[in-house]
Amino acid sequence: MELRQLQYFVAAAKAEHFTRAARHLNIVQSALSSSVRALEDELGAQLFVRTTRKVRLTAAGRTLLEKAELVLEAARDAREAVTAITQAKAGKLRVGTVQGLPAFLNLPTLLARFHQRHPQIEVRLIQGGAAHLLEKVRSGILDLAVLPMFEPTPDIVTTMIACEDLVVVCAQTHPLTSRAAMSLKELSPYAFVDFEPDWGTRKLIDEAFFDAGIERRVAFEVSDLGTLLDLVERGLGIALVPESVVASRGMILRTHRLVGTDACWELVLASPAAVSGDAAPRRFSEILELGNAQLPTMKVGAVA
Repeated sequence: MELRQLQYFVAAAKAEHFTRAARHLNIVQSALSSSVRALEDELGAQLFVRTTRKVRLTAAGRTLLEKAELVLEAARDAREAVTAITQAKAGKLRVGTVQGLPAFLNLPTLLARFHQRHPQIEVRLIQGGAAHLLEKVRSGILDLAVLPMFEPTPDIVTTMIACEDLVVVCAQTHPLTSRAAMSLKELSPYAFVDFEPDWGTRKLIDEAFFDAGIERRVAFEVSDLGTLLDLVERGLGIALVPESVVASRGMILRTHRLVGTDACWELVLASPAAVSGDAAPRRFSEILELGNAQLPTMKVGAVA
């Protein structure tokens, strides 16, 4: 039993005439008659009493009409639901981000802009470490994740959002205050404040010191940017952070150029390599591209 057979049957039942029903469906009358006859053969029941002037439903036909209308209505609902998803008129958008992200892009504003354009789409936001977010993207729990650059894998697609140089920050009373620029080797004697492993810029900085063959001492490990800067401000250690991070604390913290290394905080948008057909992630990516283009403090990459 096919949907088209039911559609033809319902049209004939409503019109009480095969020719008029065929004209309404824009098909030849013989095609409609053959379809109804095949349906009767499959069900093993006569659906119409046929006369030369009109047709009328049998008891079996009236029973089928009631069920057929429900089936066709359900099919229309299903088609409309799928169309809504593919046209970003309904559905869900699940986004993950690392903590400390507002220094790079105003995610709340971008999410609000997305909600304004697509109010029917439910938006969920999850924060976590990069490894945790990647696993959620890989398993399909997240549609997108904004996180630091990582080694590429075949099941994850990444698009560069931003790249920003790291700078040295310290308290105004720190011994390094008078220096304009410094290398990793010159920083090694001092205590660091940094994120927990796999959080924020920690992996990037660890790799920079490892590649240079230089050891450093991390005295404080934190999981949020505010605490990191507060500890640095009180002279408990120095930190390497993207330049825009300290923009709001320029009068309190001292900033110094980092030389001798190309360490760069690269932020990417990660998504599953398999195409889902859901338009919501694509629409959010477009808004993200527009939002980044309006951030002059960042070295912005193109978002496809």
